[in-house]
Amino acid sequence: MKDLDAAGLDCLAALADERSFERAAETLAITQSAVSQRLRNLEAQVGQLLVVRSRPLRLTEPGKRLLRYARQLAALRSDVVRELGVQSAQAERLPIAVNADSLATWVLPALDPLVQRGLREGFGLELVVDDQDFTHDWLRQGEVLGCVTTVPQALRGCIAQPLGVMRYIAIASPDFIARMLPHGLGEANFAQVPFLVFNRKDDAQRQWVRQAMGLRSARLNARYVPSSEGYVNAVRMGWGVGVAPELQVRPLLASGELVALRPEVQVAVALYWHQWKLGGETAVGGEPRRAAPEGGTPPALLDQIGEALARGAREALMPA
Repeated sequence: MKDLDAAGLDCLAALADERSFERAAETLAITQSAVSQRLRNLEAQVGQLLVVRSRPLRLTEPGKRLLRYARQLAALRSDVVRELGVQSAQAERLPIAVNADSLATWVLPALDPLVQRGLREGFGLELVVDDQDFTHDWLRQGEVLGCVTTVPQALRGCIAQPLGVMRYIAIASPDFIARMLPHGLGEANFAQVPFLVFNRKDDAQRQWVRQAMGLRSARLNARYVPSSEGYVNAVRMGWGVGVAPELQVRPLLASGELVALRPEVQVAVALYWHQWKLGGETAVGGEPRRAAPEGGTPPALLDQIGEALARGAREALMPA
């Protein structure tokens, strides 16, 4: 098979992002017929169907495997353009997946210097949000180049490094405790008490109850609030008991707006950074790669993202 057509790979990535031919054409600044033609040429090259023409469209398994290559190629191209000092016609973006609680606490400050530099140099990050147990799937499917996840094992062709531990505690508003928990939260009443849950992938509340009550399983009276900031606000408003990162609610505990329930019981969630290997020496095991000497080749952007997240995690999280 000849070298894969770069324009076709860009087209495949745009279709994966936009999930429609019309929006992919807008992203690439070409016509829909050109998108279709490039995709047909790429499918002819590999001899396999890459996209299912549905609404929204979706990638086939061969399409997902090829998407991983397309993402990596785009990242390498961005690094080369940056090293050459060439102004790219279109800003390159590097997609990474993070969990909502990390995004609401330590990830944005960790990435801010890199993002601010990207505004000047013409590159940017795209943050995909999912539960920390599922961000790894985005990496496996080729949708992102790196992810913050609870999965410790690296995929083939990837590296993984520990970031630290995020501690979760149970919290409630003083008014809610006075109304609903005058005698405290225990095995006799936890099933009737409303527990706020981020979404149906979120298991922190059940983990906390099982640990606090010494149970093998727990059925909760769940109320769903799918936003990290909105979740904490709902707890403040007295909607129910929440299980949230101690890092996020620390100021509210200090001010008395929230109260910790059984503060000795904590759910520890170990986080890891995974990224594809794109060549060169990459930071491994939490040790940042040294900056390039003056006039030398700077670290790849994906490596710099990993280094920035590792530094931010060391400042915000508990050691792994």
